[in-house]
Amino acid sequence: MTIQLPAAGGTLRTYEPRTEPLAVTPGTPLTSRTVFSAAHVVADPFADVSPDSPAAVDWDATLAFRRHLWSHGLGVAEAMDTAQRGMGLDWAGAAELIRRSAAEAKAVGGRIACGVGTDQITGGTLAEIRAAYEEQLALVEESGAQAILMASRALAATASGPEDYLDVYGHLLRQAGEPVVLHWLGPMFDPALEGYWGSPDLDAATDVFLDVIAAHPDKVDGIKVSLLDAQREIDLRRRLPQGVRCYTGDDFNYPELIAGDAQGFSHALLGIFDPLGPLAAQAVRILDTGDTAGFRALLDPTVALSRHLFQTPTRFYKTGVVFLAWLAGHQAHFTMVGGLQSARSLPHFARAYELADGLGLFPDPKLAEERMKTLLALYGVSQ
Repeated sequence: MTIQLPAAGGTLRTYEPRTEPLAVTPGTPLTSRTVFSAAHVVADPFADVSPDSPAAVDWDATLAFRRHLWSHGLGVAEAMDTAQRGMGLDWAGAAELIRRSAAEAKAVGGRIACGVGTDQITGGTLAEIRAAYEEQLALVEESGAQAILMASRALAATASGPEDYLDVYGHLLRQAGEPVVLHWLGPMFDPALEGYWGSPDLDAATDVFLDVIAAHPDKVDGIKVSLLDAQREIDLRRRLPQGVRCYTGDDFNYPELIAGDAQGFSHALLGIFDPLGPLAAQAVRILDTGDTAGFRALLDPTVALSRHLFQTPTRFYKTGVVFLAWLAGHQAHFTMVGGLQSARSLPHFARAYELADGLGLFPDPKLAEERMKTLLALYGVSQ
């Protein structure tokens, strides 16, 4: 069987899909690295909502996808950027997502960490920003999940300099009941976060970030860095206090960062591990045996897909993630909260399908092919 995919210049090219998926099955718990997948949400396709309406979520399908990730030994990073925080999912929806996912994690014994931000407000004073963070931190801790202190658009807009970041984060870390993960999300993921930590100069911003950690190392489990700069992450992790982990959020360079070097390695908290979950878990199990070459041999070929999904404008990578979840059979439709399914082009989808199929990511390649053909037909491409 073949499928006609869009090519350059408005033409079509013939692609022959795989007939068998990559053989991946759930296995033993991961031991050498702590690995979280930031998970997407599944929209309710029958809800009569507009892109500006509060998110309508299919809770059954959303929780089923989290059970899929847990079954492969991955942790779930909940209510993060991948779940469309600030891009379709408001705080009320995120709060419900945290409650439901945390309860599900407890029921099945899955690891979960949840995003804490300030998205119930759009601006305000430093006191109001602290209060917004506190409200979300309390909910996450009450749910029994680990807290991830996310970067705040409101703080980025209000802070007058590094001292304001030190004040707000110091206040939150003193209040946290358990060690948290600090999240530095770069402006390529969210342009509103330009100049976070008080400076557009990344070296100066890094110093402030490290000052926050140094003041409360017992309250910081780790940092999640999403700057798409491998060397900067390596330099940063080498400067972390003893016992503070680095969770890579670099969806361009994750194999080398997780593999590490003689001076250390990164754990992982990645959006790309949503579609790559089973394959990523298998790769880490190979790494658990000390076989770094085998780990790289399995994971390195996935980078082309990740770089494609996260291409500029990077913040729309969620569209590709949900598209692949639909092709893989994890949901019955390709609809997203906020109407974000329209954020990428047909050629982008076609290339994502081809790369994912080549990796054997689809449990049922025939289903993926049929769904890809359905999408192509909607765009006027006959087979």
